[in-house]
Amino acid sequence: METYPVVLTIAGSDSGGGAGIQADLKTMSALGAFGTSAITAVTVQNTLGVKAIHSMPLDILKAQIDAVMTDFTVRAVKIGMVDNLDVVSVIVNAIREYKPPYVIVDPVMVATSGDILIHDNAIGKMKKDLFPLTDIITPNISEASILLGNVINNVAEMQSAAEMLCLSFGCKSALLKGGHLEAVDMTDVLWIADEEKAYTFSSKHILTKNLHGTGCSLSSAIATFLAFGEPITQAVQHAKEYVSSAIEAGKNVIVGQGNGPINHFFDPKKLKKININS
Repeated sequence: METYPVVLTIAGSDSGGGAGIQADLKTMSALGAFGTSAITAVTVQNTLGVKAIHSMPLDILKAQIDAVMTDFTVRAVKIGMVDNLDVVSVIVNAIREYKPPYVIVDPVMVATSGDILIHDNAIGKMKKDLFPLTDIITPNISEASILLGNVINNVAEMQSAAEMLCLSFGCKSALLKGGHLEAVDMTDVLWIADEEKAYTFSSKHILTKNLHGTGCSLSSAIATFLAFGEPITQAVQHAKEYVSSAIEAGKNVIVGQGNGPINHFFDPKKLKKININS
């Protein structure tokens, strides 16, 4: 019998369709996986910003996770927006119960529009209980600064921060995204705890305002490639190639009046190469 690798996204819903579970499912589908979802919160959102957030009742969130986990063979779980402490607790308990092969956490704290998406007590719970269960966390430099309590200004500091994220919170690896740094090339740093080694991934900056959902899409792509059996460095490299090409394909497309989405369904055969150095 044939099947698809199944990936579960536990994240918020974006009514504008560019981020959250909508971006996650588009990414998984584009890359050939079967995407499933458990919604943590419903956001009233478009390309201009987030107007409101309604948290999902905890029993319904748990029931969604149970429904997927008890029916499908889930190869990877991607966790995105978790807006409060109780939601984190439900997810932590579910991960401990079902023990999926891979757990990826994108610690979403601030939307592209600048809107805050998480309560402070939820951050503490993530650091204490969720991160130790993860194979990789994927913060940008702003999120890493919040988690570590210090400002990150350059690639050297990114490497130190990625290492510190693993040492401080017990995650197996950390991908620190440098898209917010002012530089000619965009550089991300992956630290793998067991190897005590950093890998850097560089690609050119693409001039566009259509970057809504890039973090969601990247973490979902990593989860998908891990579900296909790729090792972590290869999964990250392929995920970055996919997202960079999706940004390039959608850079001049007008969707909405604000920060538009990337083009998830460009031809994957046209992936651009990204340099990786260890």
